[in-house]
Amino acid sequence: MFTMNNLPINVQEKINQNALTHTHSSLIGKKGFTAVDDSLLFDAIISLSLGKNVLLKGPTGSGKTKLAETLSAIFHQPMHSINCSVDLDAEALLGFKTIQNVEGKASIEFVPGPVIEAMKKGHLLYIDEVNMAKPETLPILNGVLDYRKTITNPFTGEVVTANKDFGVIAAINEGYVGTVPLNEALKNRFVVIDVPYIQGEVLLQVLKEQSLLKDQQMLMKYVTLSSDLIALVKNGQLSEEAASVRALLDTCDLSVYLPPLRAIKRGIVEKLEDEREKAAIMNVAQTLFK
Repeated sequence: MFTMNNLPINVQEKINQNALTHTHSSLIGKKGFTAVDDSLLFDAIISLSLGKNVLLKGPTGSGKTKLAETLSAIFHQPMHSINCSVDLDAEALLGFKTIQNVEGKASIEFVPGPVIEAMKKGHLLYIDEVNMAKPETLPILNGVLDYRKTITNPFTGEVVTANKDFGVIAAINEGYVGTVPLNEALKNRFVVIDVPYIQGEVLLQVLKEQSLLKDQQMLMKYVTLSSDLIALVKNGQLSEEAASVRALLDTCDLSVYLPPLRAIKRGIVEKLEDEREKAAIMNVAQTLFK
C-alpha cells in the first residue's frame, strides 16, 4: 500500500516544506484518488518532484482530475486549472488587460491568468482535456513546458520565468468528438501516465468511501454492473462515458432514495444520446437488479 514513507527523503522534505508555506491556501486540492496500482500514484509524485510535466491519459470518469487534486493535496501545493475547448485563447491562459479606476484616475492593469499565476507563485497548473484546444493555441505554452520554463507575455512584454516549484499536470481523452491528436512535439514534453478504470475491490472501496450508499450487497451489484459496462466499452458497444466512475457514484447516491433501475436510468443512462446504448445498459441492469 502506498504511504508517504515509501517516498525518497528529498521528496518528503519538499512536501513538508510546502506544507509550511501553503497550509491555508484554498486552491489546494482534496485527496480521494484510489489507484488500481500504487505505482501509478508513486510515479506521478516522482515525476512532479523531478520537475517533469505529467500527462494523465485515460477514459472519461477514470479519475484523472481527482488524481490531479490528490497530487495537489499530497504536495500541499495550490493548483490553477484550465478547461480546454475550441474557444480557449491566449487571454484565458495568460490573462487580460482591464481598466481600473483608482482615486478617480483610470489606468490599464493586467490581470494574470492561470499560467502566469502558477509560474510566478510556484503552484501547479492543471490543463484539463488538453486535446480539446485548437492546435494553434497550445504552442503558446511551448517555452513553459520545456527546460526553459519561461514565456514572454504578449500583453505586457514581460519575460516570465517560472518559480522552481512550478509544475504542470495535463489530462487527455483520446478519440472523443471534438478532440484532435496531440502534437508529437507537445506530447514529448510530458511524462505520460495511463489512468485506467478502477474495478473490483478497489472500486468497491471507492464506492464505500465516496457514496452515500452503505448497503454492502447493493454496492457489490454496482461493482458487477461497472465490470459489465466496461466489457461492453472494450467491445465497442458502449461509449466510455457510460462506464464513468463519476456516473456510478451518482447512481449509488440516488439508490439510497430511488429504486436501483431508476437510479441507473438517472445516473448513467440518460446522460447518453444513443438509444441502442441506453437499451444495452438497461438490459444489463435488469439482470442484476430484478
